[in-house]
Amino acid sequence: MKYKVTIFFIIGLILYLIDIGLNSYDDKEIYISDQEIVSLVSAWKSQVGRNPNDDEIARIINNLIDEEILYREALILGLDKEDRIIKRRLAQKITFLKQETIANSPTNQELINYFESNKDKYFIDATYTFTHYFFSSENNSKERSTKAFDAFLKTKNIDSDPFFLGKNFVEMNLKNINSDFGQNFTSSFVNIPLNEWTGPIESSFGHHIVYISNTNDGYYPDISSILNKLEVDLLQTKRDKAVKEFLDEVKPEYKVFINPNLKI
Repeated sequence: MKYKVTIFFIIGLILYLIDIGLNSYDDKEIYISDQEIVSLVSAWKSQVGRNPNDDEIARIINNLIDEEILYREALILGLDKEDRIIKRRLAQKITFLKQETIANSPTNQELINYFESNKDKYFIDATYTFTHYFFSSENNSKERSTKAFDAFLKTKNIDSDPFFLGKNFVEMNLKNINSDFGQNFTSSFVNIPLNEWTGPIESSFGHHIVYISNTNDGYYPDISSILNKLEVDLLQTKRDKAVKEFLDEVKPEYKVFINPNLKI
C-alpha cells in the first residue's frame, strides 16, 4: 500500500511539474520591460521637446498597461481572428523580422554586380524638347488643324486652341509624352524630324502641329552617380528574397482550402 502511495505521489509530482512548465506564463501577469518604458519616454520626448516629469512618466506607463490589458481581453474574445487589418499588420511584422537579417552595407563589388545584372532598370530614356499648337476635338480638330497648318507654313501665323498642359515641353521622355498625349500621338511623334514643323498629329484630345527643337539620346548612367539608389534597391531585393525563401520553406506545411464553386 505504501509503495502504491509513493508511486501515485511521484506521478502527481511529475504532472504538477509538467503543468508548471507548460503554464508558467500567466495571462493576468503583465511584465513591462525597461526597454519598453525607455522607448516610450524617448518617443514622448521627441514629440513634446522635453523630458517628461514623474507624473507624465506614470501616465505613459499606465497607458501602456491599459493597452496591454485591452489587447489581452480582445484576444480572449477572439477579436483578432477575422480582422484583416490585424492579420496584415502581423504579416508585416514577420516580414520586417525576416528582412532585418540582411546586412545593411553591401560591398562595392555587390553593387557593381547588381548594376551589371540590372542595367536596363537604370537606363536613362531619350528626351525631347518641343512646342505644339493644339486643336480641340470638340471643334472639328482635323479640318481646322489641316487648314491652319497650310496657312502657317505661308504666314507663320496660327490661330489654335489652348491646351491644358501648356504649349512648350522640355526634356520629356516618351513615357511621359504618352501619358500626356496618348498612344496615337506618341507613335507619330517618334517619326517627326528635328527642327521642322509637322502635323497635324492626332492625340487623345484632338490634333496638334508639332516642332521638336532638341533631343537627348538615352544612356546608361555612370555607376558612381547612382550608388545610393543601387544600395537601396539591392538591399530591398535581398530583403524580398529572404521573405520569399522563408515562405517557400514553410508554405508546404500548410493546406489551403478554397471553395471551388465560388463565383465572383
